[in-house]
Amino acid sequence: MAGGCCGGCEASPPPKDKAWRLVLRIALAVNLGMFVVEVTAGVSARSAALRADALDFLGDAANYAISLGVAGLALRWRARAALLKGASLLALGTWVLASSAWMAVSGTLPAPETMGVIGVLALTANLFCALLLWSHRGGDANRSSVWICSRNDAIGNVAVVAAALGVFGTGTAWPDLLVAVMLAGLGVSGGWQIVARARREMVAEPARVDARDGREMGAHRGH
Repeated sequence: MAGGCCGGCEASPPPKDKAWRLVLRIALAVNLGMFVVEVTAGVSARSAALRADALDFLGDAANYAISLGVAGLALRWRARAALLKGASLLALGTWVLASSAWMAVSGTLPAPETMGVIGVLALTANLFCALLLWSHRGGDANRSSVWICSRNDAIGNVAVVAAALGVFGTGTAWPDLLVAVMLAGLGVSGGWQIVARARREMVAEPARVDARDGREMGAHRGH
């Protein structure tokens, strides 16, 4: 029954896909745990940067779950999943910008000590996930999107720690708000990269299928 699978798929995933799924499961657990920790700390510390970072963890957890669901499927389905993830990053960036504007108007002052501690913890978690995902960064749009998310989050965590120092040193909320805006920029930039590549793969896949069908028809006529 090998012909029943497109492209001659195997009964069990190849070792590389098994490793990919394991990495995603670990990253999913880490991101869900950090979301709970960081959103709680963000609310208690009144920090826009921590809240933005917490939503990144939640978004990444959803992205990993989607990636697990489409692992081993055809390229067009992986590209569609990547398109969804890219769109979610764009939406998250817009939300962070709006939230930061509201906090700037309200004049809320965050707690820098909590920001610093949670920022370091979040950085450690994201560096761990980024190291796990490093060997998978060069795959299709779906796999590369996971790497882009982890890379952006690690950069954002460094900025959160810097914002904590800025709030502590200046006694104002502006460092926290500036970092929140920066995180929004990373989200919009990463989301656009993912959407652009996913769209290219969605366009390329039908052409690839047509070319394969043409070769098969030519071989059939040759017989």
